[in-house]
Amino acid sequence: MVNRKIGILIGSARKQAFSGQVARAVAAQFPEQLTPVFMELEHLPMYNQDYDDEGTTPESWTAFRETLKGCDGFLFVTPEHNRSLPALLKNAIDIASRPYGQNCWSAKPAAVISASPGKLAGIVVGYHLKQVLSLLNAYVLPQPEVALGDVHTLLKPEGGWANPDTEAFVATFVRSFTRWVERFSK
Repeated sequence: MVNRKIGILIGSARKQAFSGQVARAVAAQFPEQLTPVFMELEHLPMYNQDYDDEGTTPESWTAFRETLKGCDGFLFVTPEHNRSLPALLKNAIDIASRPYGQNCWSAKPAAVISASPGKLAGIVVGYHLKQVLSLLNAYVLPQPEVALGDVHTLLKPEGGWANPDTEAFVATFVRSFTRWVERFSK
């Protein structure tokens, strides 16, 4: 069994973000062949092509890109901001898709989970994120879709799932994602 590194990108930098709690709960359900690599996004300066063009690329971008290149797949866990991607996550995606010809997302498997305290579960951000990742040639898991509404009721304060049905559903997702990663990882 080959060990695969999975870069986990969380769309919120808030300390107690539901997205972060969901990401940790999902990673805890990974089988032993998937190793989670939690990516730090909040320290990345906003993308500006001039930095790459002029040879003044921030070290944080270089380190981020190198870490992503070492990953075999990606899991995006995000809230929805104004019916779309949070700026934090979009910035990270843009940084890793550049410079031209060095797209870190290309030909790698990915999956998306949205989470929201609201009833709509961040479903729109899931679709937007899948569109962006598909354009960048990431192989995005089409099913099962995971959009967790009322997420605050699904999590235990100490971590993990409060609801056995949610835990079982996420286990189904993790099995599908594991097969997806195995299928597309080189």
